[in-house]
Amino acid sequence: MVKDVFDSLVGQDRAVAALRQHVRHPVHAYLFSGPTGSNVNDAVIAFAAALQCPQFGCGTCEACRKVLHHVDPDVHVAERAGVSWRVDDLREVDRVSRRRPLGTGYQVMIINDIEFTVSGAAPSAPALLKSLEEPPTRTIFLLTAEEVSDALDTIVSRCVEIKFMSMSEADLEEVLRREGASADVAATAARSAGGNLARARVLVRDPGLGERLDIWRSVPDRLKGTAAEAAQIALEISGAIDAAMAPLETMHAQDLARRTIEAKEVGLRSVGNRKEIEAQFKREERRFRAEELRFGLSVLTGVYRDRMMAALTELEASENSTEGRTHYRVSSSLQAIDILLEANERLMTNIDESLLLVDLMLALTRL
Repeated sequence: MVKDVFDSLVGQDRAVAALRQHVRHPVHAYLFSGPTGSNVNDAVIAFAAALQCPQFGCGTCEACRKVLHHVDPDVHVAERAGVSWRVDDLREVDRVSRRRPLGTGYQVMIINDIEFTVSGAAPSAPALLKSLEEPPTRTIFLLTAEEVSDALDTIVSRCVEIKFMSMSEADLEEVLRREGASADVAATAARSAGGNLARARVLVRDPGLGERLDIWRSVPDRLKGTAAEAAQIALEISGAIDAAMAPLETMHAQDLARRTIEAKEVGLRSVGNRKEIEAQFKREERRFRAEELRFGLSVLTGVYRDRMMAALTELEASENSTEGRTHYRVSSSLQAIDILLEANERLMTNIDESLLLVDLMLALTRL
């Protein structure tokens, strides 16, 4: 049974304890930091609800309901026009932050991905810093960042930082089972999510997960030394990743439809921050695709590692003429792992996925 708005934040005990303390005596700015999928976004909304709630986040009152359903007019999710935050974007944030709350609570300003205030051709961090240094009395800023670099030091110094950690498989599995997944499905999705709750929530709805695992695991046995076979495997993997995107795209469509209905129920024409929501969905889809590919590389690395360990075990026990062949299996497995590590590094450079997969399969074919 849910006790309050923070009870759903599984695996983040230290952060939740801090939030429960701060909501009773809030300061003007908080920075929620943590890796992708560490439940930062859910925590921000939960904290915003608790700030507006007379009972500090009961989860059941009208104030909590409005925030949790994204229809509280005093809780604003800031929008940015491009990849990086522009000065004009943050001036608009400052303008909105100086309004008086319509209700009895706070004016809550949510600004996601503040690492993008120090990127781009014209960093906008000074504009954000100005708002944090001169905050209105009834306004609270909730900032988020995946990584807090030294370039953000001045902003961090004006905030209370709440740190989140990647979630364990057990924590992910618990969340998924709470949300209705069967034990087997939850376990498989949690094991494949790499500590990322957002990814786990997609995988639990993905009937093709097992098939994709099988495709990656079959790669070494299917590589027969021909470029045509390498290209065919790369094409199959790319198609499987395309199919993996479908549950996420469906979730996004359902989420937007739900928000639209809830906005109309409280008298709004449409979702107020629709542009930012759609931009966020696109970022999540790009990120999910990259994570899916990275996950596959990890699975394939595990296959070659298992082959190498089996060959080493065989080599230790061998006293016959097959030692040369066994030595080759050890050497080729090591080379394959190096090739996969290089592919993972290339993935960080935003290389074309199809090119990366074809190059990878051709390199493994040559071993």
